Parts: sequence; C-alpha cells; structure tokens
Amino acid sequence: MRRRREECVKSNPLQAIGHGVLALFGAIGRLALFAFEATSHCVRPPLYPRLLLRQMVEIGFYSLPVVGLTGLFAGMVLALQSYTGFSRFSAESTIPTVVVLSITRELGPVLAGLMVAGRVGAAMAAEIGTMRVTEQIDALTTLSTNPHKYLIVPRLLGGFLMLPFLVLVADIIGVLGGYLVSVYKLGFNADTYITNTFEYLETMDVVSGLVKAAVFGYLIALMGCYHGFHSKGGAQGVGKATTNAVVTGAILVLIFNYIITEAFFAQ
Repeated sequence: MRRRREECVKSNPLQAIGHGVLALFGAIGRLALFAFEATSHCVRPPLYPRLLLRQMVEIGFYSLPVVGLTGLFAGMVLALQSYTGFSRFSAESTIPTVVVLSITRELGPVLAGLMVAGRVGAAMAAEIGTMRVTEQIDALTTLSTNPHKYLIVPRLLGGFLMLPFLVLVADIIGVLGGYLVSVYKLGFNADTYITNTFEYLETMDVVSGLVKAAVFGYLIALMGCYHGFHSKGGAQGVGKATTNAVVTGAILVLIFNYIITEAFFAQ
C-alpha cells in the first residue's frame, strides 16, 4: 500500500504538493500542541527550582563569552562601516547614534539569539534526543515524573529569563566596541562620543531589544526541546534533531525579529 501511494505521488505532481502541504500543517499542529502543553506546565506546580537554576547557569553564564565576543566585534565593525559611509556626506557626528541604536534594537538581540541557537539549542536537542532514543524519557513516565515538567519547563524558563540578560551584556559590550574603534582609531573625542551616544537613545530602544530577547529565548528552547523530544532512529536521528533545532530556531529568530519590530516601531 505504501509503495503504491509513493508511485501515485511520483506520477501526479499535484498530489505530491498536496502531501507536502498536509505534512507542513501537520508539523505546525504538532508543534503548537507541544508548545501549549509545555507552556501550561510553566505556570502549574510542581516546579523544579534546582533544575531551573542549572539551566539558567548553562544558558546564561556559559554563553557569556561567545555573546560578548559577538557583541564586541559587531560594534567595532559597525563603527568602521558607518564611518566609511557617512564620511562621504560629512555626517560623522551621527556614528555614535547609529551604533547604539543598531546594537540595542537589532544587532544585539539577533546576533545573541543566533549564537545561543547554535550553542544552546543544539545542546538541548542532543541531550533530550539521547534520552528519547535510550528510553530514559519513558523511564521518567514509568516513575510518575512528568517529562514536560522535568525536562522541558526548566529549559523554556531558563531561555526566557536569561536571553534578556545576555542581550543587555551584548548591548553594553557592543557600544563599548564602537567607542573603542571611534575614539582610538578614528580620532573621535571621547566626551563628545559618549554625549552623542546617549542623546538620542530612548528607553523604548532598549526595552524592545529585551522583549525580543525574551521571545527569542523561549523560541530557541522550544525548538531544541521539541526536536529532541520527538527524535527517533538512534544516533542518526539525534543528529538530525540537533540540526533541525538549530535551523528552525535561527529561522524563527529572524521571523519574530521582524514581527516584534513591526509591533514596536511601525508608524
């Protein structure tokens, strides 16, 4: 029967498109149900504070080096590129404002989200996927421990709480990188640069970036947990789940970056 169905799909392109569309909507439905169940457990006791603290350290503290380096060099490159372009129009004085707004609104949240998706999302998918294929998740259920509360909830809350902290650090280091390049390489006056940096910076610029970070953290953790939780097929399946977690997490970061920007700054 399955072979016959595959032959029909090959012979009819429209049928193949239909199967693809149905598979897509089926995957979206399974993800939505998983997200709803996992999120509902986040607000219902019991919780596991020790596991939550462990995930906060794993996601937040251990991601500081890569996020800090990313923010530093992003700010430095942004200052250089802005100077190269704005010097043609004698608008060098706007570089501090461009750097701080670009970092706080966009580059800080997006780059931190992508770095964390590559580091944390992959680790979550690999860890939970290994537990799935080795039947450790089934053992938790046998021991009357809800796997969503024990495995998923600490990671979702950890990502949601720690990404804003990481983005705030990336913002500070990114602005510092722009300051170092502008003052010590491009010859800006240090006091004037700092004054111009904060002159047009508003609270909403920082808040929008932190809101993005919280949403990105939730999405990255959700993708890592979802793909790991539904992995199958041994080591190969775990590898596929890890790849899918990173790719889907990065894509959702970019999609929701536009959606949140539209919500905050659309005229």
